[in-house]
Amino acid sequence: MDPLAPDRGTSAHPITALARRSAAPQTVVPFVERLLETGGPGLVDRLGARPALCSQIVEIAAASRSLARLLITDPRAIGVLEDLERVEDPSEARSAAALVAWKRRELLRIAARDLSGLDDVETVGRNLADMADGLLRTACRLTSADTVAVIGMGKLGARELNYSSDIDIVIVGTGGLRDNAPARSVVEITRQALRVDTALRPEGRAGALVRTLDSYRAYWDRWARPWEFQALLKARFVAGDEVLGLAFEEAAAERLWSRRLDAEALAELRSMKARAEGEVGKRGLHGREIKLGHGGIRDVEFAVQLLQLVHGPADPALRIKATLPALAELSRAGYVAGEDAAELSLAYTFLRTVEHRLQLVEEAQVHTVPADATEADQLARVIGFRAGRTGEARQRFAEVLARHQASVRAIHERLYFRPLLEAFGSFGSFGYSEKSAALVARGAVEERLSAFGFRESDRTRQALGELTEGLTRKSRLMQQMLPLVLYWCSESPDPDQALLGLRTLVRGSHHRELLLGLFRDSPEAARRLCLLAGTSKELLELLRRDPAMTAELADDLRSGAMPAPTGPRTAQDNRDNAVRDLRRYVAAELVRVALRDVLAIDDVRATAGSLAALAEQVLSRALGVVSPAVPMAIVAMGRLGGGELAYGSDLDLLLVYEGSGSADAASAESAAESLLRLLNGATPAERVLAADLALRPEGRHGPLARSLEAFAEYYERYVQTWERQALLRARPVAGDPQVAARFMELATEALWSRETGDEEVREIRRMKARVERERLPPAADPRFHLKLGRGSLSDVEWTVQLLQLCNVVPGTGTMQALDELERRSFLSVIDAARLRESYRFCERTRDRWHLVGGHLATSTVASRAGAADSLPQRPEQLSRLARSLGTSTRELREEYLRVTRRARAVVERVFYGAGQ
Repeated sequence: MDPLAPDRGTSAHPITALARRSAAPQTVVPFVERLLETGGPGLVDRLGARPALCSQIVEIAAASRSLARLLITDPRAIGVLEDLERVEDPSEARSAAALVAWKRRELLRIAARDLSGLDDVETVGRNLADMADGLLRTACRLTSADTVAVIGMGKLGARELNYSSDIDIVIVGTGGLRDNAPARSVVEITRQALRVDTALRPEGRAGALVRTLDSYRAYWDRWARPWEFQALLKARFVAGDEVLGLAFEEAAAERLWSRRLDAEALAELRSMKARAEGEVGKRGLHGREIKLGHGGIRDVEFAVQLLQLVHGPADPALRIKATLPALAELSRAGYVAGEDAAELSLAYTFLRTVEHRLQLVEEAQVHTVPADATEADQLARVIGFRAGRTGEARQRFAEVLARHQASVRAIHERLYFRPLLEAFGSFGSFGYSEKSAALVARGAVEERLSAFGFRESDRTRQALGELTEGLTRKSRLMQQMLPLVLYWCSESPDPDQALLGLRTLVRGSHHRELLLGLFRDSPEAARRLCLLAGTSKELLELLRRDPAMTAELADDLRSGAMPAPTGPRTAQDNRDNAVRDLRRYVAAELVRVALRDVLAIDDVRATAGSLAALAEQVLSRALGVVSPAVPMAIVAMGRLGGGELAYGSDLDLLLVYEGSGSADAASAESAAESLLRLLNGATPAERVLAADLALRPEGRHGPLARSLEAFAEYYERYVQTWERQALLRARPVAGDPQVAARFMELATEALWSRETGDEEVREIRRMKARVERERLPPAADPRFHLKLGRGSLSDVEWTVQLLQLCNVVPGTGTMQALDELERRSFLSVIDAARLRESYRFCERTRDRWHLVGGHLATSTVASRAGAADSLPQRPEQLSRLARSLGTSTRELREEYLRVTRRARAVVERVFYGAGQ
């Protein structure tokens, strides 16, 4: 009869209420009824007085059918739950049967502490390993195995066992046939309680069960494969002859850490793991297989172990057996980025927890999430998920699992292939000798290049050859640097583009010598060059045009000084030299700003300020070159006025002068025309910056420059609502300071001399609604438009400006004004935060797409007709953009939808007055 079969005559008991609220009431309720029936009045009273004991029993029954049966069949089992701190001594067992019974009760104690939240995953793994250690030590005592030492390997050696792990062991003896019998007896006794695997011994199951230490040393020196050395990472003395066991540990460590992995060894380890993944893929289990599937437990463990194998010989602090402590040390030492280590640790803990819950059910070696909906739901509930508004427990669990698996896989691929960078060095003379040139030609490195993210294998191999062959005898330096160069290129959004860009630079003799010096003297500058080449073709083109700029990559990337004016022979020389100097200055500064951006030295606000400062420097010099005959000032409007320039922003300007009469007007107009020609150039190649005077009175039909008196008259008689709104961003940036000051007095009067009434508010809302209807390009996806999409940049800007006008809050920049509106309580903290979050996200993404997508219109800061104002729709483009931003395509789109949806809700309520 099944001991869990219920007796329907059992009376009600408080534990039954707990059972009904458990993770699996359909099985727990019948179980507790049966337990009460078989336990008698004494158990009923004990449970009635011990609510905590009731909870532990219910948790055990919900998670494990096998341990639930133990609670009924073993009279001592309930006592184990009553004192979870007490560990029975396994050495008291006098027989194999007693040892098996001890193991069952100790497993119950460990599981109860686990399910009650008393122990974390690491502690559970150590407890299970200690249980296995106790079994092996007692088995050695029962068999008088005092001439052998048992060595724990794998998860046993690392003290991170799971509930149904095989315990991997190897056995070392002192020599002679007398070792065999006790060794076999130890294995046989232990196998009655645990799964024992001795396949990690030399020659596997075909080899001798027991070897001497000298025999192990000889095998490691002559025959051991790379995976066998990887296994030695976990070797730990467990039971038997302690002196012999510790000697084995020392010998194993000496053999492991005195050797370095070469390319062949790394390839073999990677191939072995790929085969295991292939088997999972054939069964269609990648999403449900939490151990060997993509983003599973093995991804974390193998990445950590390979980094240990590569760096451990030179860094003894990395010689740690357990995965999570080793990962923490790799992070502390800088081998793994802190955020990557934290994500891997979190995911690994979650995955091991899932593994534990799967295996507790029947103590089976299970690593696959059940496909059956009922079973999957029970698993999710046992782990702690509950049904809610977002779905069933199993659905919420599946979402979290998928998120962790995706994160682990992405980080694993970065870390797991990193050791191959050093392995590339063993190819030595890529393209230099006939032998290595033949290797490249045959495609021997194609798989390795693919592992780094290079897709265009033929062009990449050709580029590799040219990078070395094109550098004459000095190419040996580049050969030595090549693994690092490939790694830096692989870290960029487009590795192929990066490598091909470097090849283009090497083709130029000036760049060839500069690159040799750069790679020799400044690895950080070389890294920056690779990142820049894989981020933006246009920025790389700026470097190609001016080789001297390449050397500046080694600098601190702070803004450079504007070049001093040259002494011209003629006015035309003055203009030509000035334009050339300004174009070079813009190019150099743009590279600096972009690098500080992609290296995360500057945030989006600092980047916008740097671009604005660059524009102001250029405008000041350009106005000096034009040298107007009348006092003149340049007033910035729009994004430049707000100090929030983007890579794709035109410069919205007003030109104002002091003077009267037709002669002064003609002089001012001539100066304005010269200024626009100098800035915009006759062709895009001659452009310095793109200037736009469309915000002037009367728009494109009015004069380019107006006098102070003309502005005063216009603002007094004709100023329109949209012009008042535009004046919020007015800021002098160049020219005569007195003219600028007088203009700002006029602008302030026009802006704040009257209140913004209801009719003007309605007009602004109508204008904004019209923009939403008419300005979005036909081919653009309105769901992912960074500038004009719902809740994106335009929404935030218009909302802030309306609040400024209605509440008389000065401030030229959107973020500056937003901060002031929040400070003065015209906008709630939450609303301000949501608008700020969307603005920063959209602006950063838009800026980066200008760089990655090739929208800079080479050598200028002008955009190409808004081509970068929307998230790219082509998958390969979106992937490059996401990589550059350090995220995935799915996460990038989801983040856009999240921040803009929240911002749009604020816009609907605050700007359009919805619900008011």
